[in-house]
Amino acid sequence: MPTFNVSRYSRPAVVLHWLLALLITGTFALGLYMHELPVSPQRLKLYSWHKWAGVVILALSALRLLVRLRGPRPSELAAPAWQRQAAHATHHALYLLFFAVPLVGWAYSSAAGFPVVLFGVLPLPDFVPVNKELAALLKGWHKGLALTLGALVLLHLAAVLKHQFIDRDGLLARMGLGRA
Repeated sequence: MPTFNVSRYSRPAVVLHWLLALLITGTFALGLYMHELPVSPQRLKLYSWHKWAGVVILALSALRLLVRLRGPRPSELAAPAWQRQAAHATHHALYLLFFAVPLVGWAYSSAAGFPVVLFGVLPLPDFVPVNKELAALLKGWHKGLALTLGALVLLHLAAVLKHQFIDRDGLLARMGLGRA
């Protein structure tokens, strides 16, 4: 069980947090951009990059979860119970979506008949057989889960801004920005 007697998260936790924040934001933006493009070699290349990023996000999320479960972390900030409960629920939902979005995307790609070949050299196994009806269903799920993740990220950012500028409780310092 992690201890709670530190003033900030561990360096691996901080690095994984910010790396995943950049990757998830970039991959989300790429997904929004590429799905409107006409079929072309450029679109196919962007889809490959999107899938590669999803696999990397999946792997880093697993590592991040291990670091979170095993590493020390600061005690909770003083806040009303409902805010602490909302923060816990949001964090649990974020972690769930860190896994669900790429896994559903991978399953969609498999069902659509487009294998995931990591970095163009490592073919990954298909989750499901080719099935156009299933692909259509999974495509909608992937989009819906990704949009939900995007909304939760915005909620997370709003809470960070509240802590930083209204509560002034040093939240950002706990994540490696500023003095703890």
